[in-house]
Amino acid sequence: MLGLPDHIHAFLFDLDGVLTQTAEVHAAAWKRTFDAFLRAEAERTDEEFVPFDQVTDYDRYVDGRPRLDGTRTFLASRGIDLPEGTEQDPPGTRTVQGLSGAKNDTVLRLIREEGVRPYPGSVEYLHRLRVLGLPRAVVSSSANCRDVLRAAGIDGLFEVVVDGLVARREQLAGKPAPDTYLAAARALDTPPEHAAVFEDALAGVASGRAGGFGAVVGVDRAGQAAELRAHGADLVVADLSELIEGEPV
Repeated sequence: MLGLPDHIHAFLFDLDGVLTQTAEVHAAAWKRTFDAFLRAEAERTDEEFVPFDQVTDYDRYVDGRPRLDGTRTFLASRGIDLPEGTEQDPPGTRTVQGLSGAKNDTVLRLIREEGVRPYPGSVEYLHRLRVLGLPRAVVSSSANCRDVLRAAGIDGLFEVVVDGLVARREQLAGKPAPDTYLAAARALDTPPEHAAVFEDALAGVASGRAGGFGAVVGVDRAGQAAELRAHGADLVVADLSELIEGEPV
C-alpha cells in the first residue's frame, strides 16, 4: 500500500523535516540560541568558545525531542548543568526554561519572516492516503505544530494531531520514548503493528521502533541513512515521492 506492506492501515507523520521544510529553521534557531549562551559561558569561565554544530549537534541531541529535553540533552553533552527554572523565566535566562524560551521566540520569528513550505512529495502522499480513506496523524514534539500546519496549508489532511501541547496535557514522554506515537495510534483506533511511523529524526525513528510499529520509515533529508537504519528504520527514503512511484494517479 503506497510503498508499504499491506498490513499497514494507519500513517503517523513527524512534522519538521518530514512534512514541512522547517527542520533547517529549527536548527538555525537552536544555533543562534546556543551560540549566544556558549559565547557568554566561555567569557564567564575564561574557556574556549565551541559553537553549536547545526548538523551534528542538532541531529544527535536536539532533533525530534521536546524543546526542554533538547536543551537538557545538548547541555549535558557539553558537561553543563543549569537550573531548571520556571516557565516565567524571561527568554535567555541562564536556566533550561530560559534557553528553551529563547529558542522558541527565535524559531517563531524565523517562521514569520520566512514562511513554511511543505515538501511536495509529502503533500502528494497525504492526498493519496486521503483518497484511499486511510487514517493519518501528525506526531510532533512542537507546541507550535498546529500553527505550522496551517501556515503550510496542510492542516486539513489529518484526523489526529498529537503535539507538544497534547503531550504535556496527557503527560506523555517525548521522543525517543514511543508514548506520543502510541497515543496517535490509539486515537486512530489502530494497533501499533498495523501503523507506520514516518520520521527524519534519529530520536523519532527510535521511538517508532520502541513502540513496536508495523513499519518505521526513515526520511533522509540530511545524509544520515545509515544512522536512521541503525536507530530502527525498516526503510529509508530521501522523499515520500519515492513510495508512490509507479502508483496510478
